[in-house]
Amino acid sequence: MTPDRFEELVGDALDLIPPQLAAAIDNVVVLVDDRNDEDPYLLGLYHGIALTERDSHYGGSLPDTITVYRDALLEICSSEEEVVHEVAVTVIHEVAHYFGIEEDRLHELGWG
Repeated sequence: MTPDRFEELVGDALDLIPPQLAAAIDNVVVLVDDRNDEDPYLLGLYHGIALTERDSHYGGSLPDTITVYRDALLEICSSEEEVVHEVAVTVIHEVAHYFGIEEDRLHELGWG
């Protein structure tokens, strides 16, 4: 899969977020990278301060980041259909962290 097609899938996954929630996302950048240097099997990573933890000192902060790891995702998929699904799950999972939803709860909800 080409890098451009993969990035398109990430954009499609972001479009799955309901408009009310998408409107609440602020100061977040979504990136695509090959792999995470510390954990090459990691599919995605939210790095920042969850919306539920922001306070009056948050102003002026650099954007939070959501990174989707292309090579790690492609490695676990055997078809484009699987890639589409896994990218969507990964993006929604990381966006949920932005909203303060913890890992255990995401697994309970089927987004683990």
